[in-house]
Amino acid sequence: MCETTLRVRYAETDQMAVVYHSNYIIWFEVGRVELLRQLGFSYLEMEQDGLNLPVVEVKCRYKHPACYDDEILIRTRLTQMRTSLLRFHYELLRKSDGRLLAEGESVHVVVGKDRKRTHLTGKYLNAFHEAAEVAQTLAHPDTQPATQLTEQS
Repeated sequence: MCETTLRVRYAETDQMAVVYHSNYIIWFEVGRVELLRQLGFSYLEMEQDGLNLPVVEVKCRYKHPACYDDEILIRTRLTQMRTSLLRFHYELLRKSDGRLLAEGESVHVVVGKDRKRTHLTGKYLNAFHEAAEVAQTLAHPDTQPATQLTEQS
């Protein structure tokens, strides 16, 4: 799991100083990119190696509003890993009181420079596999890791 923080900027809010809904999706990306860095590489590095992770599905459940100048804690974890598909889960919390503001997930397929589906290899496969096992252990400490290293989608 990766935790990172950000502070709500005025430009991210509406006239009532409440965060506009699409910004939550952007914050999911902030968390995902930081998780990749925690795994030992950047998204830019993946792109330079010919791999991209386009979003094919995203969900967000809004619980409570975030407001201007709130400090937001973004928790990101990998919840599903296949050789050509990744699923991330996100929690956005107000840091001052720990209140859950939103939670969601995004699903990504692995594609090459030609935009055709491909598979994770080498260091990326190993790093994501390890992250999925850790997330599974944290979510269900009494069960065995259930990561899937198949070619299924």
